[in-house]
Amino acid sequence: MRRALWRLIGAQICLHAAMTGFRMAAPLMALREGQGPATVGILLALFATSQVFLALPAGRYVDRHGLRKPVHWAVVITVAGAALAVAWPVFPVLCLAALATGAGSGITVIALQRHAGRLAQDAHELRQVFSWLAIGPSISNFVGPLAAGLLIDASGFRAAYAFLAVLPLLAWAWVARVDEHPAEVAVERPAGQRSWDLLRQKDFRHLMLVNWLLASCWDVHTFLVPVLGHERGFSATAIGSVLGAFALAATAVRVAMPWLAARLREGLVVGAAMLATALLFALYPLVQSALLMTILSVLLGVALGSVQPMVMSTLHQITPRHRHGEALGLRSMAINLSSVVMPLLFGSAGTLVGVTAVFWTVGSVVGTGSRLAFRIRPAGQEPVRLRLKD
Repeated sequence: MRRALWRLIGAQICLHAAMTGFRMAAPLMALREGQGPATVGILLALFATSQVFLALPAGRYVDRHGLRKPVHWAVVITVAGAALAVAWPVFPVLCLAALATGAGSGITVIALQRHAGRLAQDAHELRQVFSWLAIGPSISNFVGPLAAGLLIDASGFRAAYAFLAVLPLLAWAWVARVDEHPAEVAVERPAGQRSWDLLRQKDFRHLMLVNWLLASCWDVHTFLVPVLGHERGFSATAIGSVLGAFALAATAVRVAMPWLAARLREGLVVGAAMLATALLFALYPLVQSALLMTILSVLLGVALGSVQPMVMSTLHQITPRHRHGEALGLRSMAINLSSVVMPLLFGSAGTLVGVTAVFWTVGSVVGTGSRLAFRIRPAGQEPVRLRLKD
């Protein structure tokens, strides 16, 4: 199991780093060629847009075909997109490459997460498996942009795109060494059954809402901290340090999660993270120094970084085994739709009512939604009950 898990993590790093590297390089090239911020914003949105529309079909495809075939197509799509950018590095082709690399990364994540869930034998192992798997995106978010930036400065954009086109091939090398799980007994899909029917299950519906609220908090923090820092007169280095501290804290807590998983329960961790996020969002607009904001950023990174393994563990416990891919597809679609829509919404709201009001509003909603997290109950667990007086 450990060998298979490390290979899955290696594959995830390679394919996701290709996307994150391209997500940094393509907008930079567009800006240097004179494209405006609005045009670059559209380019960035395309990385998530393809995942929104492909998530559900990809989930059903993964349920039917397992690991290798979906990852094979993800590699082909990603390599083709990056290769187009190498051959014709012009803005329309960069848009196509953004759609392709985003799609390849999304398909891979669903396939790897479904396969990883089948490596575990019980809820404890599920929490450990997804804690380890969550480290992959943290590494690739660092490796991809850094490697692309170094190659751009040394040899130009085409060299960076060529390197990013090779990374997915390494991902396929990792996956090719992972044994497929034995084929499961096919479950006939009832006539008229749709992926959206999963939302009829109360726990799944609550989990999706909780996951969406927490994903929105990532977007709020990433989008509004630079705005708040600018209002406070912070330097670019100070603002970057605040965001960097958040990423490092989120990575650190994910490294610790495999050892903490045996002592933690999903609903308790997610609910506590939501309450902590609400409190930290209430404090953010009141802070005037970069140091204090960095401390809040570290605490927020710990809170939000602990959530994904618990959400993934819960999802695999409360959905039918033969529909795990569909469930993962629904989750991926919701998160990526949030990444497309929320920055536009937060930007408009911040202009109308101010950054402080946005932080406090989102914090209030997340704090209220924590009740749903405490009520989620995987099979064999009692719901977490808070001893609060009416």
